[in-house]
Amino acid sequence: MKSHDAVQRKLKKFGLAYPEAHSKSPWPGHDDIAVRNKTFAFLSAAGEPLRLTCKLPLTGQMALTLPFVSSTGYGLGKSGWVTATFGPKETPPLDLLEDWIDESYRAQARRSSSPPCPAIGAAAQQSVADLLHFQGVD
Repeated sequence: MKSHDAVQRKLKKFGLAYPEAHSKSPWPGHDDIAVRNKTFAFLSAAGEPLRLTCKLPLTGQMALTLPFVSSTGYGLGKSGWVTATFGPKETPPLDLLEDWIDESYRAQARRSSSPPCPAIGAAAQQSVADLLHFQGVD
């Protein structure tokens, strides 16, 4: 489980590096990241099995084809939220999860009344290509 704690810390650090990003953990067992109080990444707390929930308006349908991804409950799945869950022996794909945090941040940052977040461009297109390659679809 220590490797998952290291991945969890890396994902949190990655998410908090975005402009106006901050920790927001209203429930026990969560270590969430938000932009202007809009959560863009629900992370499991350190010591828990790794779980990441993000809003993926561009790559969500493709992400759902991966064996470790499911549509998020509580009706969030209808709005493009997906949850990746990893068992103790599974190796989380850090680069892919960082891409998802990026996509989710951009989706949530755009929804606020603050200046818009830069458009998703080549990075998101590469993320889609990487996801397809990860699945073996070239």
